Amino acid sequence: MKNNFLFCLTVLLSASFLKVNGQSIPAKNENIPFLVTFGNKAEKSWGDDDFNQIIFFSIPKEQKKPFFIRIFDPNVGGKHDENRQGFNTKTKFSLYGAGCFSDKDAENKDPVGNYKMGNLISSKTFGSESIFDNKWYTIGPINPLEGELLPDLGGYIFKMVVEGTSGDDGNLYRLFMSVKNNENKAIEGGNAFMYEYSFRLNATKQVAHLYPYIDQHTISVKQYNFDFDGDAYIKLISMTIPGIKVKTSKDGIWAYSMHEMKEKDKKTSLDIQIIKTGTKSNNNVVFYITNQRGKFMQFHSIPIGAIPKKKIGIRPSRK
Repeated sequence: MKNNFLFCLTVLLSASFLKVNGQSIPAKNENIPFLVTFGNKAEKSWGDDDFNQIIFFSIPKEQKKPFFIRIFDPNVGGKHDENRQGFNTKTKFSLYGAGCFSDKDAENKDPVGNYKMGNLISSKTFGSESIFDNKWYTIGPINPLEGELLPDLGGYIFKMVVEGTSGDDGNLYRLFMSVKNNENKAIEGGNAFMYEYSFRLNATKQVAHLYPYIDQHTISVKQYNFDFDGDAYIKLISMTIPGIKVKTSKDGIWAYSMHEMKEKDKKTSLDIQIIKTGTKSNNNVVFYITNQRGKFMQFHSIPIGAIPKKKIGIRPSRK
């Protein structure tokens, strides 16, 4: 009885932790320091394949009060960003509401077609202004009813498009979906997801996690990763796969591999572990995953369904 009580308590505490920290993008449980978007004049081998990132926010129907989207360090210059011989870059953050998910071009890793569909709620371009360096910038208040109602995706959907519109520097930033304009306070039942993840690896030897969701129709997945520079290796863990190394990219190139999913893996999330082994302090990478039909799969800040319980050692590879 005591063990059952402790188990239930652990589950409740874990769920509470995910609700609070899952609305930080990247989420704390992912152990990723920053999202990254380079200016459109950058070399792709610096770790950004398309100078664009799209993040979707899910607001539950029960949320009646306005909310805010907060951006940490939105400028390109100063403490965190990647300087390529003098900061000359601008980054545009645009938030869309109603109609933002209607066009299938939104469900894509690439910024093509009608990916900017939707009612434009807010748009701001940041340069090297020191006033925004290492600080939060807040968008809102936002009426939840301004989003696109899609119950299968959790409620009202909003879309943030981040573009490197000029220059060649790397903008490192984080996001938070909050009920407060001046602090990070999570929305009960809220979540965020994306189809392609462009991010900075930790500088030290740590393990990052991505949690793509496996729906009931998925029988295989194909993982793609870009520009890992031999600085880390990737493990895929599912309910039936205890942990296998997958093909990992070198400098400026893509790598991919396909993996079969079993019935037990469906309606759960994979744990994609990225194990840092090298010493690079500014390694930026890209990751996405598709199913057997080539459909892009979602990464959720708060994992959907169960997460594999198998714990895999994080001893650095000698390869």
